[in-house]
Amino acid sequence: MTPLLRYIITRTCLSEGSLTISKHLQGLFPAELAGQTLHLSDEEHREYAVVVDKSGRRLRGLGPLYRDHHLDVNDVLMLSPVSEGYYQVACVVKPHTERLNIPSSDKIAQPSRRVVINATPHVREVRHEPTAGGALHTASHVTEVRSEVGVQPDVQPQVTKVEVGRHAAPRRQPLLIEPVRDDPEHPAASAESVAAPEPRREPPRPGVSVRPEPAAPVATEPLPSPELTQTVAEQLGELARLTGYQLEELGGDLVRLRADLGRHGYDVVLALTAAATRQPAFTEGTYRALLTWEKDAAPPATPRLTREALGALLEHARLAPLTPIDLRGYWNTASFDLGSVASLAELVSAHLVQRGTFTYVLGTLAQQPAHSVVDTQRLAERLGSGVNRAELHSILETLCRAPFAALMPLPGEQYYLRADIPTLLAELSDYAQGVAKRMHAPVRA
Repeated sequence: MTPLLRYIITRTCLSEGSLTISKHLQGLFPAELAGQTLHLSDEEHREYAVVVDKSGRRLRGLGPLYRDHHLDVNDVLMLSPVSEGYYQVACVVKPHTERLNIPSSDKIAQPSRRVVINATPHVREVRHEPTAGGALHTASHVTEVRSEVGVQPDVQPQVTKVEVGRHAAPRRQPLLIEPVRDDPEHPAASAESVAAPEPRREPPRPGVSVRPEPAAPVATEPLPSPELTQTVAEQLGELARLTGYQLEELGGDLVRLRADLGRHGYDVVLALTAAATRQPAFTEGTYRALLTWEKDAAPPATPRLTREALGALLEHARLAPLTPIDLRGYWNTASFDLGSVASLAELVSAHLVQRGTFTYVLGTLAQQPAHSVVDTQRLAERLGSGVNRAELHSILETLCRAPFAALMPLPGEQYYLRADIPTLLAELSDYAQGVAKRMHAPVRA
């Protein structure tokens, strides 16, 4: 029996409908399968034909599987072989709010075309309307006016929303106000320009004064909302707690992650806004990064950390122990993004596989009674190809030492099982609880 192997889906996997055959998956998909067609079967017995590319490094044709199970970034595939060329796959979908907190605007947009509504020497009003093949979603009609004059790339533009009806109606694309460029390819008025319809005005009634609506203010550099900043602060605090950093607030939208490791220590100064990068304290850390969204262009000469990468990094840290030593190389890059975090999946998966292998060996040993002899050769046959001899020998040696003391080595690659596995685990639990109580007990003079 082979244990399930875990694979964390990345954005590249979703866009290409593929899967990276990393080192821990090479046992399932060896290099000699390159160019061959394999079959994956899900829990509902739906079968998907996939192909190992000629390089033997990617499994392609997984797009229908991703779509049928509504998978997203950081969702998990559990893979196990059934027979030659056939595999069982289970999909684990994780809550988006707990995973990445990616805004809905990052989802794939419907096809649209740009229509110039009005143009002045300094401002052009443009509406993106869906094309003939684009789907229209029904919702309450909302008029959105976005101020995008002087907006920094790391800040979401301010949006003013006005409800004008409760009945379901097709949603129109927002009206965008963009600066006019002196570019012959983008004239102020084009052949596809249409005139903006004049709003219907009711004649004023006698004795009733009509107050004109104030114009929407134009923000030169809108700041992130308090909710957004609070979410980032909570994520950074959890990251520090899980990975061993010390979080310090420097003020002015600057925070520091400090790794207090003696001569191996370092710190990272993070700017939550583009304006914070102009402060002198931003350049005082060992490493520095500007917090942006994945879809934003990387700032020139300034390293960045994307919000999506921060969420994915937290998910990995919850699954496996990550340390500042593991993460140091990622801070020393121009962009700490989802592509960078995807390379951490192999480290996390290797840890989970080792833990699963240990559990698998314990479960097999639990089939033997207490005070019996464990023969290594027969145990390896029962475990099958899921555990190699080197891994099995290392696990058995670990079970011989404290605090397990479950086995005693005997000549001829045999071991004496001191008690049944459930009893041994209960004793280990009692030991751990006793140590915890002594550590929390008040110190007596």
